Amino acid sequence: MMSASFLTRHPLAVIVIAQLFGTSLWFSVNGVGLALQEAVGLSEGDLGLLTIAVQAGFITGTLLIAITGLADHMRASHLFALSAVLGALINAAFIGVADSITLAAVARCATGLCLAGIYPLGMKLVVSWTPSHAGAALGWLVGMLTLGIASPHLLRGLTLHLPWQWPLLLASLLALVAALMVFRLGVGPHLPAKAGSGRPWAGLGAFKQRQFRKAALGYFGHCWELYAFWALVPFLVSRELERLNASASLQPWLSFAVIALGLPGCVWAGRWSRKAGSAHVAFVALLTSGVLCLVYPLLGSLSPWLLLALLGVWGISVIADSAQFSALASAHAPAERLGAALAMMNAIGFGLTIPSIALVTALWASQSVAVIWWLLPGPVLGLIAMRGLHLPSAKA
Repeated sequence: MMSASFLTRHPLAVIVIAQLFGTSLWFSVNGVGLALQEAVGLSEGDLGLLTIAVQAGFITGTLLIAITGLADHMRASHLFALSAVLGALINAAFIGVADSITLAAVARCATGLCLAGIYPLGMKLVVSWTPSHAGAALGWLVGMLTLGIASPHLLRGLTLHLPWQWPLLLASLLALVAALMVFRLGVGPHLPAKAGSGRPWAGLGAFKQRQFRKAALGYFGHCWELYAFWALVPFLVSRELERLNASASLQPWLSFAVIALGLPGCVWAGRWSRKAGSAHVAFVALLTSGVLCLVYPLLGSLSPWLLLALLGVWGISVIADSAQFSALASAHAPAERLGAALAMMNAIGFGLTIPSIALVTALWASQSVAVIWWLLPGPVLGLIAMRGLHLPSAKA
């Protein structure tokens, strides 16, 4: 294993790789969705329910650490590591209950609960190590979150001729590695290892800051679109493969590619933010994905190759703004409440993913690509809300 000195010399690399490995738990079941439909008879609606269960668990977890102040009271690296270990174990346990939709949903909800100790705490760890260029650093972090969410499709593609349980076990193994990496790294010098007494509802105090509210509202609009789009990707890809009379075995590979394109999108956005500012980059990315929400259904009868290419563009833009919203929120949140503020913002934002995922997965069978229009209010309202948003010059 890497030495402690190596870890502290390259903290951002350690955190973003751990984020990639830890968040492979998020869509681990979606990656084997088609196999589960065949093996245990799950429907599209059941898969949507399991996705919603993860979101519900994540929201519950982020609210828990936000209202208790746990995110600022417990050492961030310890909470991340503990959450990754528990998430790995629960994700593996899903295999034993997959044939019961009720128990499967409970297991996925518990996995989401553990993810609440991985994603927001990863953001805090990045700020604790690299505060001077948070936008670019968080771009890498969210890019790795995106790759982590895409990774189950890759794992399924690599194990296509093996039982569906293999990708889930591999995702759990990656999460255990993430726990060890972050535990050994620890917390950076730019935030205290422990902060305050963990006052209940501390995260809500950040919403008193006008600029924080603008960043949060823009983020909420982004969340309405993002996870519902990711949940739709396998369906959208399968539709175009059917129109091309292509092999269904290509579906996990193309689904991975569409979602994974968010990684270069986030990195590009992070680099651009150092010149143009996080607010401008977030606006352009949200506008781009919003335009795609509007026009994609109108183009649904055109060439499948064109639509697959548009999915690639959408995969890049739909997540590129996320890190910039987080950087803006981090800049305007009180330092002593940073973990709680980010956790609260995540909790509300992810709460909005539940109705959007439920809508598109439930209506896909009857509306096909037209369900995408249900995502459009998110970018529209987010763009309106973030007018006048800026990053303080001291942190630009």
